[in-house]
Amino acid sequence: MVLGFVFVLLGAICGGSFGLPSKFVKKDMPWENLWGPFFLFVTVLIPVTLGPVIVKDFYTIYSVAGLNILILPLLFGFLWGLGSMTLGMSFAFIGLSLAYALNYGAQIMFGSMAPMLLHNADEVLTPHGYVILAGVAVCLLGVIVAGRAGILKERSLKKNEPETHQPQTATKKPKMLIGLVIGVGSGILCTCYAVAASYAGPVLESAQYEFGNPPWRAAFAVTALILWGGALSSFGYCVVLLVKNKTWKNFGKPGVGMLLVLALIMAFLHDGAIFFFGLGYIGLGKLGISVGYAAFMSFAIIVGNVHGFRTGEWKGASRKSIAWIVTGIIILIIGVCILGKGNHMRESRPAEVAAAPGTTHGAAWRGGSPHPPRQNAIPDPRAAGPETHRARRGNAMPRG
Repeated sequence: MVLGFVFVLLGAICGGSFGLPSKFVKKDMPWENLWGPFFLFVTVLIPVTLGPVIVKDFYTIYSVAGLNILILPLLFGFLWGLGSMTLGMSFAFIGLSLAYALNYGAQIMFGSMAPMLLHNADEVLTPHGYVILAGVAVCLLGVIVAGRAGILKERSLKKNEPETHQPQTATKKPKMLIGLVIGVGSGILCTCYAVAASYAGPVLESAQYEFGNPPWRAAFAVTALILWGGALSSFGYCVVLLVKNKTWKNFGKPGVGMLLVLALIMAFLHDGAIFFFGLGYIGLGKLGISVGYAAFMSFAIIVGNVHGFRTGEWKGASRKSIAWIVTGIIILIIGVCILGKGNHMRESRPAEVAAAPGTTHGAAWRGGSPHPPRQNAIPDPRAAGPETHRARRGNAMPRG
């Protein structure tokens, strides 16, 4: 139990830190020169390299599943890639602190509701559904408060700048507004990871029960599938920018080695968040969804904001704006805890109530499992709320 909680916290540190290396890139380095290699590592090289090592019969699993099973996870993975790409943009526009608060807040809200509405809409008007709705409402308030903090920060910084800089600061005002919109929008799009995984149940079941992979290994087959869908949008967009702006030439300049190292560190932190949370999720047993999820999201938001403050993002900002962002973070954490409680209520239902007609009992990597003894796969907590761990469609793959 203690070790499981330690793994959850390690995952939160990784999740709240993967954007930090971007702060150490030269100011004149174009955005796509860092994020292009990052998305290449995350969505292509790491899955292709580690997939066959981690998962038994890695590629065979997909050929057996068929295109009709793979198409929806790939499609929603494509949309997740757009969200991940715009999250990278929001780091550049509004900094780590605000970007993490807005993105994670939006992910928590929509990730908690989207799979439930798609697959289990009848559960909305239930006791645990009401608690989840309350948690979503609290998180929405937290996102609004964090957004207000960003606007107050921009105003206070503008007042503190010298008069001679007024023409330049006039162009910065929309940058904050655009950044706030991108930050929230990225969180909404990142929720598509949860939706993608909710349609990938047959892939998980095939990997685990037909090919004999343990839960955490089988889960990687789903992760890789969604990441490949995301590669088309995130890495593809960076390639377009590299060609359009001719910034691919920067890879031939001195210092590119350090740039690639930073991108690689970001990629390992990004995927490390999923890996460590997965270990903690299993180690915490029945508390993995409720306690583990709440601990991960809360600590990840805190870590991201600590990095933002430590790197001077709020230097010169008014006390009022700082008070608003701190308040927003606290509200988001409260909302996460309420969502964890709602999911715990859902998991605690009697077996005969939980196993609704047309669905399978037991939780899995947002895909469900035909075997009820325990929650048997690893979720990505950053991509969705706790509800997604049980969402699935009724047309499950034949039991293995």
